[in-house]
Amino acid sequence: MTSSTDKDLALVSSEERAQGSLSSLEQETSPKANSWWKFGGRDRIFVPSRLQGSKSTFKDFQGDRTIDDDNNADGNVFSDPRAVELYKPIEKYEGRHRFDLHATWSDEEEKRLVRRLDWKICLWACIMFFALQLDRGNITQALSDNMLADLGLNTNDYNNGMTIFYCCFLFAELPSQLVSKKIGPDNWIPVQMLAWSCVASSQSHLSGRTTFFVTRALLGLLEGGFIPDVVLYLSYFYKNSELPVRLAYFWTSLITTNIIASFLAYGILHLRGHNGMAGWRWLFAIEGGVSALIGILSWLYLPPSPTQTKRTGLKGLLRNKNGWFTEREEVIMVNRILRDDPGKATMHNRQAISFTLLWESLTDYDMWPIYLIGLTWTIPMTPETNYLTLTLRSLGFDTFQTSLLTIPSNVLFIIQLLFWTWLSERTNQRFFVGLVSQLWAIPLIVALETLPIKFAHANWVRYSISSLIVGYPYAHATLVAVTSRNAASVRTRTVGSSLYNMAVQLSNIISSQIYRSNDKPLYRRGNKILLGLAAYNAVLFIATKFYYVWRNSKRDRTWDRMSQDQRLEYLATTNDKGNKR
Repeated sequence: MTSSTDKDLALVSSEERAQGSLSSLEQETSPKANSWWKFGGRDRIFVPSRLQGSKSTFKDFQGDRTIDDDNNADGNVFSDPRAVELYKPIEKYEGRHRFDLHATWSDEEEKRLVRRLDWKICLWACIMFFALQLDRGNITQALSDNMLADLGLNTNDYNNGMTIFYCCFLFAELPSQLVSKKIGPDNWIPVQMLAWSCVASSQSHLSGRTTFFVTRALLGLLEGGFIPDVVLYLSYFYKNSELPVRLAYFWTSLITTNIIASFLAYGILHLRGHNGMAGWRWLFAIEGGVSALIGILSWLYLPPSPTQTKRTGLKGLLRNKNGWFTEREEVIMVNRILRDDPGKATMHNRQAISFTLLWESLTDYDMWPIYLIGLTWTIPMTPETNYLTLTLRSLGFDTFQTSLLTIPSNVLFIIQLLFWTWLSERTNQRFFVGLVSQLWAIPLIVALETLPIKFAHANWVRYSISSLIVGYPYAHATLVAVTSRNAASVRTRTVGSSLYNMAVQLSNIISSQIYRSNDKPLYRRGNKILLGLAAYNAVLFIATKFYYVWRNSKRDRTWDRMSQDQRLEYLATTNDKGNKR
């Protein structure tokens, strides 16, 4: 039997669920879930066995709707005394000493606290991502400075090198998450950063194909787990509804890094000839050093959890001796997180995932549609993104013009990322954003495919089309949040984030082989492949949406027919876990 754990798309408002949470004699006609085409509503990861007490008004595109308050002692899974034993934190949970069934707080208190978290946690996550992207993405600036020619490599060698990088990046995702879960992301992330920055700097001494392939492999292995590790870390501090926007900020830093890197490259590449070194060698050496510094500062700064922000010896040297938060603020942080998602208290932040739990997460078939999306949804846009600098050089722009001409597409990318992430939460429609990304790409790829080789202002037209493709509506932050949301347990969230990102990295491997040397300069064959994949992705997004609508409707009908006693008995005796409950 399954309960009504939300799977993101078929959403039932709290008031509607409340109608089905009375005794069997008091139940009204089973409520209907929100129709798939309607906007608005609110996600519930865990549904109370009964719902009473304070309610507030939630505004969405369907008008005012009544929902329960997580900041009130009523209206969450802990509101029924008989359900407390089923959901209370485990003994070793790091925030257990701040868990309070009866804690209340105002909306303004919570908003102030979230703003502080944004400055202290989310901002630093963005800075760390800056370091990742600086070392991961500077290969594109190096290409514009004749790196391939200097090393005696061709386009196929570059493609093979990127394939090696993405393969190693992919293979490192899950093992890195398992290590992070064991020793804590606050310890593991800085270690990763220091390790990859050393390899990144060593690229200044590349000598040919072999060293290029070796450094690509090492960078992939060391950088691979960073993103899911940070997503897991952020989930300790933010509610599920808050995570997508923070992830949008996170990926905004990726593009901000590209913009900053373009200006840095403009200056650093002018060092070509100094001490007999090419400009791209200076680029790798200097930017690797910047990442190493950020890695060291991260180890001195990152706290393990909201209730563990006090300085402890050298670790945490950059934090206050008495911590960041008062006791009341820690109570608010712990209880707001657990009332939103009690599953976060089923493991502590230094608890490893056993083989049994790993297998249960891998075989969670309700997560597979998201992994399938991750495998292909970025491919129609990725080749043009990876080849933008080479395309600009082939169109006649010099090294420094190329660095500056990549900036407009990055600015557009940021605008689209923030807007579509905001809209997805505002409308409670997330796979729709992924669908829009494919509909955006299709006419632009058609244009690239059909334009003649020579015509008036051809270079600027192709540059404009390429920039629009690179600046596409980016649904990655939304889909990562959907993965975390749909997991409904710490172990599935840990493994699921890795598997989704592994699927995305596999898509990058596929993408790196679509534009081939014998298809230059317009890549007509490659563009046909991209068009077919974009059409497939559009169908996949729609099919995935309908799948989750069907799954939610099925479990909601079962849950809504149950009395309160039946619900409690089910929760106490079921072997179903996570999103199967």
